[in-house]
Amino acid sequence: MLTATFELLGESGVGGFTVDEVARRSGVAKTTIYRHWPSREALVIDACSRISDEQEVPDTGSLEGDVTAILTNIGYLLGTARWSSVLPSIVDFAERDPEFADIHRRIQLGHAAPLREVIDRAAGRGEIAATADRSTMIAGLMGPLFYRRWFSREPIDEQFVKRIVSNLISSQRTTDDLRPDPGASSSL
Repeated sequence: MLTATFELLGESGVGGFTVDEVARRSGVAKTTIYRHWPSREALVIDACSRISDEQEVPDTGSLEGDVTAILTNIGYLLGTARWSSVLPSIVDFAERDPEFADIHRRIQLGHAAPLREVIDRAAGRGEIAATADRSTMIAGLMGPLFYRRWFSREPIDEQFVKRIVSNLISSQRTTDDLRPDPGASSSL
Protein backbone atom coordinates (compact mmCIF):
# COMPACT_ATOMS: atom_id res chain seq x y z
CA MET A 1 0.00 0.00 0.00
CA LEU A 2 2.79 2.43 0.85
CA THR A 3 4.56 1.61 -2.41
CA ALA A 4 1.41 2.36 -4.38
CA THR A 5 0.90 5.52 -2.31
CA PHE A 6 4.40 6.72 -2.99
CA GLU A 7 4.15 5.96 -6.72
CA LEU A 8 0.90 7.89 -6.96
CA LEU A 9 2.35 10.83 -5.01
CA GLY A 10 5.26 10.90 -7.45
CA GLU A 11 2.90 11.04 -10.41
CA SER A 12 0.20 13.42 -9.18
CA GLY A 13 1.51 15.05 -6.01
CA VAL A 14 -0.47 15.36 -2.82
CA GLY A 15 -3.27 17.29 -4.52
CA GLY A 16 -4.04 14.53 -7.04
CA PHE A 17 -3.77 11.69 -4.54
CA THR A 18 -6.81 9.44 -3.86
CA VAL A 19 -7.31 6.39 -1.68
CA ASP A 20 -9.40 4.87 -4.49
CA GLU A 21 -6.36 4.89 -6.78
CA VAL A 22 -4.14 3.38 -4.05
CA ALA A 23 -6.69 0.60 -3.59
CA ARG A 24 -6.82 -0.04 -7.35
CA ARG A 25 -3.04 -0.11 -7.75
CA SER A 26 -2.28 -2.14 -4.65
CA GLY A 27 -5.17 -4.57 -4.99
CA VAL A 28 -6.09 -3.88 -1.36
CA ALA A 29 -9.64 -2.99 -0.40
CA LYS A 30 -10.33 0.59 0.69
CA THR A 31 -11.71 -0.72 3.97
CA THR A 32 -8.36 -2.36 4.71
CA ILE A 33 -6.51 0.85 3.90
CA TYR A 34 -8.80 2.84 6.18
CA ARG A 35 -8.29 0.28 8.94
CA HIS A 36 -4.56 1.12 8.92
CA TRP A 37 -4.88 4.84 8.13
CA PRO A 38 -8.05 6.58 9.28
CA SER A 39 -7.90 9.22 6.55
CA ARG A 40 -6.38 10.07 3.19
CA GLU A 41 -4.16 12.60 4.96
CA ALA A 42 -2.89 10.01 7.46
CA LEU A 43 -1.85 7.69 4.63
CA VAL A 44 -0.12 10.50 2.73
CA ILE A 45 1.66 11.71 5.86
CA ASP A 46 2.85 8.20 6.70
CA ALA A 47 4.16 7.66 3.16
CA CYS A 48 5.81 11.08 3.05
CA SER A 49 7.49 10.56 6.41
CA ARG A 50 9.38 7.62 4.91
CA ILE A 51 10.70 9.27 1.76
CA SER A 52 14.13 10.46 2.81
CA ASP A 53 17.11 8.36 1.78
CA GLU A 54 19.66 7.60 4.49
CA GLN A 55 23.04 9.09 3.63
CA GLU A 56 26.43 7.92 4.72
CA VAL A 57 28.78 10.50 6.16
CA PRO A 58 32.10 10.36 4.32
CA ASP A 59 35.44 10.97 5.99
CA THR A 60 37.92 11.88 3.28
CA GLY A 61 40.08 13.87 5.69
CA SER A 62 39.09 17.27 4.30
CA LEU A 63 36.03 19.46 4.32
CA GLU A 64 36.21 19.88 0.56
CA GLY A 65 36.36 16.12 -0.05
CA ASP A 66 33.58 15.33 2.41
CA VAL A 67 31.24 18.04 1.15
CA THR A 68 31.90 17.13 -2.48
CA ALA A 69 31.00 13.50 -1.76
CA ILE A 70 27.79 14.47 0.04
CA LEU A 71 26.64 16.95 -2.61
CA THR A 72 27.47 14.54 -5.42
CA ASN A 73 25.23 11.97 -3.73
CA ILE A 74 22.41 14.47 -3.15
CA GLY A 75 22.69 15.65 -6.76
CA TYR A 76 22.40 12.06 -7.94
CA LEU A 77 19.38 11.44 -5.69
CA LEU A 78 17.70 14.63 -6.89
CA GLY A 79 17.87 13.22 -10.41
CA THR A 80 16.93 9.62 -9.63
CA ALA A 81 15.16 9.13 -6.29
CA ARG A 82 11.37 9.10 -6.19
CA TRP A 83 11.25 11.54 -3.29
CA SER A 84 12.65 14.31 -5.48
CA SER A 85 9.43 14.41 -7.50
CA VAL A 86 7.24 14.30 -4.37
CA LEU A 87 9.09 16.93 -2.33
CA PRO A 88 7.70 20.00 -4.17
CA SER A 89 4.19 18.82 -3.35
CA ILE A 90 5.16 18.39 0.30
CA VAL A 91 6.64 21.90 0.33
CA ASP A 92 3.37 23.24 -1.10
CA PHE A 93 1.21 21.49 1.50
CA ALA A 94 3.65 22.40 4.30
CA GLU A 95 2.71 26.05 3.76
CA ARG A 96 -0.81 25.31 4.99
CA ASP A 97 -0.63 22.15 7.07
CA PRO A 98 1.43 21.83 10.27
CA GLU A 99 1.79 18.04 9.90
CA PHE A 100 3.28 18.44 6.43
CA ALA A 101 5.45 21.28 7.72
CA ASP A 102 6.85 18.88 10.32
CA ILE A 103 7.51 16.21 7.67
CA HIS A 104 9.22 18.80 5.48
CA ARG A 105 11.36 19.95 8.41
CA ARG A 106 12.40 16.35 9.20
CA ILE A 107 13.29 15.64 5.56
CA GLN A 108 15.43 18.78 5.37
CA LEU A 109 17.14 18.04 8.69
CA GLY A 110 17.92 14.55 7.41
CA HIS A 111 19.49 15.92 4.24
CA ALA A 112 21.48 18.52 6.18
CA ALA A 113 22.72 16.19 8.96
CA PRO A 114 25.72 14.77 7.04
CA LEU A 115 26.81 18.27 6.02
CA ARG A 116 26.50 19.53 9.58
CA GLU A 117 28.62 16.61 10.79
CA VAL A 118 31.43 17.17 8.29
CA ILE A 119 31.39 20.93 8.93
CA ASP A 120 31.66 20.28 12.68
CA ARG A 121 34.55 17.90 12.03
CA ALA A 122 36.29 20.48 9.81
CA ALA A 123 35.94 23.12 12.53
CA GLY A 124 37.51 20.67 14.97
CA ARG A 125 40.46 20.23 12.59
CA GLY A 126 40.82 23.99 12.19
CA GLU A 127 39.85 24.03 8.49
CA ILE A 128 37.18 26.62 9.26
CA ALA A 129 36.45 28.80 12.26
CA ALA A 130 34.73 27.12 15.16
CA THR A 131 32.21 29.98 14.99
CA ALA A 132 31.33 29.33 11.34
CA ASP A 133 27.61 29.64 10.70
CA ARG A 134 26.69 26.05 9.88
CA SER A 135 23.13 26.80 8.78
CA THR A 136 24.26 29.43 6.29
CA MET A 137 26.97 27.14 4.96
CA ILE A 138 24.49 24.29 4.49
CA ALA A 139 22.02 26.59 2.72
CA GLY A 140 24.82 27.83 0.47
CA LEU A 141 25.77 24.26 -0.40
CA MET A 142 22.35 22.69 -0.86
CA GLY A 143 20.43 25.64 -2.27
CA PRO A 144 22.09 25.56 -5.70
CA LEU A 145 21.27 21.85 -6.07
CA PHE A 146 17.59 22.40 -5.32
CA TYR A 147 17.55 25.45 -7.58
CA ARG A 148 18.88 23.42 -10.49
CA ARG A 149 16.54 20.50 -9.84
CA TRP A 150 13.29 22.43 -9.54
CA PHE A 151 13.83 25.85 -11.11
CA SER A 152 16.46 26.02 -13.84
CA ARG A 153 16.31 22.27 -14.59
CA GLU A 154 20.00 22.36 -15.53
CA PRO A 155 22.09 19.25 -14.89
CA ILE A 156 23.68 18.70 -11.51
CA ASP A 157 27.01 17.37 -12.68
CA GLU A 158 30.38 16.88 -11.02
CA GLN A 159 31.76 20.21 -12.27
CA PHE A 160 28.79 22.11 -10.86
CA VAL A 161 29.15 20.40 -7.48
CA LYS A 162 32.89 21.14 -7.37
CA ARG A 163 32.29 24.83 -8.15
CA ILE A 164 29.69 25.12 -5.39
CA VAL A 165 32.02 23.50 -2.88
CA SER A 166 35.07 25.47 -3.95
CA ASN A 167 33.22 28.80 -3.91
CA LEU A 168 31.67 28.27 -0.51
CA ILE A 169 34.82 26.95 1.16
CA SER A 170 37.03 29.69 -0.31
CA SER A 171 34.54 32.39 0.71
CA GLN A 172 34.36 30.90 4.20
CA ARG A 173 38.14 30.91 4.49
CA THR A 174 38.29 34.46 3.15
CA THR A 175 35.71 35.57 5.68
CA ASP A 176 37.57 33.79 8.47
CA ASP A 177 40.89 35.29 7.34
CA LEU A 178 39.42 38.80 7.58
CA ARG A 179 38.49 38.38 11.23
CA PRO A 180 41.03 39.97 13.58
CA ASP A 181 43.20 37.56 15.53
CA PRO A 182 42.41 38.27 19.20
CA GLY A 183 45.89 37.09 20.20
CA ALA A 184 47.75 39.36 17.78
CA SER A 185 49.48 42.40 19.19
CA SER A 186 48.49 45.79 17.90
CA SER A 187 51.10 47.94 16.18
CA LEU A 188 49.48 51.09 17.57
